[in-house]
Amino acid sequence: MIQDCIAVIQAGGRGERMIPLTKDLIPKPMLLLNGKPMLEWQIAAIARYGIREFVIIVGYLGNKIKDYLGDGSKLGVYIQYIEENEPLGSGGAFSYLGSVVRTRNFLLVYGDIMFDVNLERMLAFHESHCGYATLLAHPNAHPYDSDLLVIGQRDCVKDIDSKHNCRDYWYENCVNAGIYIFSTNILDNVYKPGKKDLEQDILRPLIKEGKVFAYRSPEYVKDAGTPERFCKVSREQQEGIWRKKNLENRQVCIFLDRDGTVNRYRGLLYMEEQFELEDGVAEAIRRLNEAGYLVILVTNQPVVARGLCGIEDVERIHRKMQVLLGEEGAYLDDIMFCPHHPDKGYPEENIQYKIPCNCRKPATGMISEAAEKYNIDLTQSYMIGDSTIDMQTGKNAGLRTILLLTGQAGKDGKYDVTADISADNLMDAVMAILDDCAE
Repeated sequence: MIQDCIAVIQAGGRGERMIPLTKDLIPKPMLLLNGKPMLEWQIAAIARYGIREFVIIVGYLGNKIKDYLGDGSKLGVYIQYIEENEPLGSGGAFSYLGSVVRTRNFLLVYGDIMFDVNLERMLAFHESHCGYATLLAHPNAHPYDSDLLVIGQRDCVKDIDSKHNCRDYWYENCVNAGIYIFSTNILDNVYKPGKKDLEQDILRPLIKEGKVFAYRSPEYVKDAGTPERFCKVSREQQEGIWRKKNLENRQVCIFLDRDGTVNRYRGLLYMEEQFELEDGVAEAIRRLNEAGYLVILVTNQPVVARGLCGIEDVERIHRKMQVLLGEEGAYLDDIMFCPHHPDKGYPEENIQYKIPCNCRKPATGMISEAAEKYNIDLTQSYMIGDSTIDMQTGKNAGLRTILLLTGQAGKDGKYDVTADISADNLMDAVMAILDDCAE
């Protein structure tokens, strides 16, 4: 039960990057965001799910926090405080939590993270995986300066790729968002007070033991720790984007084909060197991101069944795509691909994937999977692609359809279907969607 969970908020840092706004007179989490301190927004977002007990770790100007929040009764919660007389790092206060947390799971949030997340879903994931730690992971608009999670089978975290590393390779846009659920077992090895780094001293040893998992979510989680990001987060709260992206609410999704839609059409593309973004695609996707829509790639990749490459090669191409988009401030919320092909008889075919399936477009398996996973309202969502296969997929799934005049431009001749809208390129399609919603 989520009511048995306790929330811990790290609010002890000075926040030197925010001094232009705080004037060094208040701790960063007390900065007013649209009339309320950031801490108050966080408490409300957590308490909405029945969590009533809070521990707030305070340090620099901590009395300002204690004076404002008190015991939490005015917010309908109960607050205890742990005071750091000297900075103990991101994991140093864990040694003080044992007597408070006891046998319960606990949620940990950093004080400069603004979020609106369905915590019931995240806790259910944590309990089903029986790990010591669950990290919320999501794509963001600046993966190049974020800590990334390397994720293996069953969502097990294999490594944390620090933002300080030199990345001369293609990586997945899977960012450690700064929201965690821990089992009390994690405190067994953190019993001595002292300076500790959460990642290095606590998480990494558990990652080696396979006890850390990643919960992927496209919901609203953003770092508000710089003046620029704080202003953007404030604006997005006013625009209703925080709440809109919570998976309690039905989501509007823009489903994108890949070849000829996102990247230049090359026929059977199976090498990363062949992959090149279409002009203006990153900006178009970024506009969808900023408007609060889900953006999910759904693509047939029969190159696997034909034996031209393996699953890992397709995934490498997709990592390149994520890096190129991220460099321009855009991201995809998910990537789904079908490696199958039903027709046999090709010289180097991979018989394992030469099967009929329900995921190969125009079948709707990928769309249905995404709809269930992300609570998508298909009647308000779109399929955008360059082929009649994409248009038929959209019709089969009950989506609105937009045919692009890039790539095959609907000349593949597979299906006799008429799109709802035609657009010269992805940007024109996106503008049509945004204009329609504005009306």
